[in-house]
Amino acid sequence: MVSISLSEVGIRLRRRDVLRGVTWHLPETGKTLLAGQNGVGKTTTLRVLSGALSPADGAVLVDGRPIRRRQLRSVVALMPQTITAIPGLSVIDQVAFAGWLGGLRESAARAQALAVLDQVDLVEEKDRNASQLSGGQLRRVGLAEALTRPSDMLLLDEPTAGLDPVQRARFRELVDTIDKPLVLSTHQLDDVDQTFSNVVVLSAGNLAFEGSTQEFLSHGAGDETSRRAESAFVALTGAAS
Repeated sequence: MVSISLSEVGIRLRRRDVLRGVTWHLPETGKTLLAGQNGVGKTTTLRVLSGALSPADGAVLVDGRPIRRRQLRSVVALMPQTITAIPGLSVIDQVAFAGWLGGLRESAARAQALAVLDQVDLVEEKDRNASQLSGGQLRRVGLAEALTRPSDMLLLDEPTAGLDPVQRARFRELVDTIDKPLVLSTHQLDDVDQTFSNVVVLSAGNLAFEGSTQEFLSHGAGDETSRRAESAFVALTGAAS
């Protein structure tokens, strides 16, 4: 199992400190929810972890050692918040292309794409033009792309944002089937549930909380999980969710 961590990572964008000396050892197993309000740096954090963005300060460590961005891309796979259909490509071609970019041979990429499309319930749409899919289906294409790339960990950036309740529930069911470590970022506290073994709260450029889901919920009050999560978030950050 690969160990991935941030060591004193700082990022400054548009004259604003987005991340301030963040140190975080990512859980090596299970599913982690990265929670925070819009604009606090969740996307930036995932981009640094994926090798898409270099930190101004600090480093990303793999097995305790700094790693180059290009090497990091073979360790983690990022599903960005915005999924774009590649003009002229079918669903299976787009997903297989992601695997090829990740280092798979063409035949292996296509075989992996087919298996993953079955996992995300899109195998019947495999020959359709990706641009013809609904928003919810396109999010599942994005998940399939991330699953097709060889990696030790998945990073999912706000994957349920903008989806209707039915689409969100279906996507969450798919996340529950994934058997590799993953981090899912969200600003929606009703995403907190027992699918996730760990919760990390990002606030004001640093970690306001890091621990198990039960530990996070213990900071809140209320009978329903969503209300306890909201209450815990406010208690830990001093901000409204």
